Amino acid sequence: MLKQPLVEIFRALIKFCKSVYHVRHRSLRKIPFKTGSVLSNVFLELRGKDEVGQLVGAKTHGATPLVMACRNGHYDVAEYLIEKCDADIEQPGSVVFDGETIEGAPPLWCAAAAGHSALVKLLVRSGAQVNSTTKTNSTPLRAACFDGHYAIVQYLVQNGADIEVANRHGHTCLMIACYKGHIRIAKYLLAMNADANRKSVKGNTALHDCAESGSLEILKMLVEHGARMDVDSYGMTPLLAAAVTGHTHIVEHLIGMRHLVGRKERIDVLELLGATYVDKKRDMIGAMELWRRAMEERYSEVPIMPKPAPPPAVAAYDFAREITDPEALDELLADPDETRMQALVIRERILGPAHPDTSYYIRYRGAIYADAGKFGRCIELWNYALDMQRSILEPLNPMTQSSLFSFTELFSFMIGEEGRPTSRGRRVPPVERNELVRVFNKAVFEVKLGKQMLDKVPACERDLSFLNRVLVITLHLACLLTHKTPPPDTEAHRELHEAIYDLVRINAKGKQGRDALQLACSRDATVIARYRACEFPSPHLAKALITTGADVMARDADGNTALHLAALSHPCPPALAKTLLDAGAHLDAVNGEGKTFEMLLKDQTIYDVVEPLKYTTLACLAARVIRRTHKSPEVPRHLQAFVAMH
Repeated sequence: MLKQPLVEIFRALIKFCKSVYHVRHRSLRKIPFKTGSVLSNVFLELRGKDEVGQLVGAKTHGATPLVMACRNGHYDVAEYLIEKCDADIEQPGSVVFDGETIEGAPPLWCAAAAGHSALVKLLVRSGAQVNSTTKTNSTPLRAACFDGHYAIVQYLVQNGADIEVANRHGHTCLMIACYKGHIRIAKYLLAMNADANRKSVKGNTALHDCAESGSLEILKMLVEHGARMDVDSYGMTPLLAAAVTGHTHIVEHLIGMRHLVGRKERIDVLELLGATYVDKKRDMIGAMELWRRAMEERYSEVPIMPKPAPPPAVAAYDFAREITDPEALDELLADPDETRMQALVIRERILGPAHPDTSYYIRYRGAIYADAGKFGRCIELWNYALDMQRSILEPLNPMTQSSLFSFTELFSFMIGEEGRPTSRGRRVPPVERNELVRVFNKAVFEVKLGKQMLDKVPACERDLSFLNRVLVITLHLACLLTHKTPPPDTEAHRELHEAIYDLVRINAKGKQGRDALQLACSRDATVIARYRACEFPSPHLAKALITTGADVMARDADGNTALHLAALSHPCPPALAKTLLDAGAHLDAVNGEGKTFEMLLKDQTIYDVVEPLKYTTLACLAARVIRRTHKSPEVPRHLQAFVAMH
């Protein structure tokens, strides 16, 4: 352990190294620091070598003093730590750039990323490895390329940095320079024979990155160095990538290169760019011009290239069919809604359902309808996007999670604001129960598939984050369903409990091993707190889960039952505690820390919540006595579990 005085000195040094310093847009400046009068006394005259080693090697917030000094541009501090204190120049730490925490960043990476040339040279002279990496396999060279530190890029390459080392996503230094639009760096890397056709894990190249960022000058350089029009894992060429992002100048330049772009590619990109004009730029006139040019490409040359046979009309698109002749384009101008549907149909045909933008713009259009008070159109479009995602994505995919969560927010809003006028003057209609059940059933099936997928993974390797989120979202939908439980002996009542029974039967468990009932009783599970209809803990949802077979005595990883979690919710709703106790929960059951429901209450007494005598049985009292007076082996085996939980 560090001696107390040394700890205080360590804290003072850390505070100095962490001093606020905006390094990204300011030139390096020397900070006055008299090492002889301050640090010399601290490190050399008053402390032994072992203590100094402990001090410079210790971390606070995941970073050593050297890492902090390099991140914040304190040259004198770094120099002293290296030359006088023998600080490990390869010891990594955690640093923050642009709000993102970078794990496992060596000091050289920190200095290069922050643009501190003098520190970079100091570290390299001191023997730092120029190709050291962070946990995501990012090198100091890549860090310098990211923010355009040209002098550092040159210096690192001249001192042995490998320009082809890619990060965990397969993105090279050239790719990031192209994406960020750093022309000088891209030109330098190409001059150093960087591979212009290298592919990332998802198949994109530097040319894709140029097309997405809109840097025409870099794109021209890449083509001159032999860059090809390859496709990525979504089947996207750089040309289509430029159309998706709306970079018209990139599109126009590439379609003018007839040796690179064929006739079909020109037609597709003009149509796709038109769709982008509608949904991203809100430029209907510009979209019409692009679609008209595509029509001319189709029909003015021989052979004619008519559009492919249309797929079955989609209800979510209001049964819109793609325009196939130039005359019909003029009629679109009089019907903006039909134009928007054309954009969705065209995008789905060209990009396909697997591309994220296809479902994104369907959801986006649905949100616009919801803002305008057209909730039915929104729900139909979102269901179509959700079905598309579920058909092609793996279970628990973040895109599917996002769609389900959007439904939860929408339904919560509609129930909470029912009858009130929207910003557009329309009144919020009631949620149709069949629509809520429709989405809930899809969420339940997603939970089922997700659990089946995770069950195949060894327990030590499972990440329950995604399953936990989908389970919580599903429970919020169930909470909305049970907000107004239909009368017993009705078809709606039976349908509701059948749907919830399907969820309970899956027995999915999220983080901390909590099942559906335990999450429903925990305030921590709340993801939408604005409306009471889906507020957790939820007595009415807990009652429905218990009715369909949820186990009130099931325990999470900390030994908490649903009743314990209800007590931890602060305040504990009396109706919830009564529901759990009436279903067989034990008032005196202890959790993993030996605490009962009463012990976990905060700012409440047990009498504020329930009548304890009503839920205290002779069997429970006897179990308490036996636990205090008898050893476990003395208790009959069939009673041991009952006694142990009291």
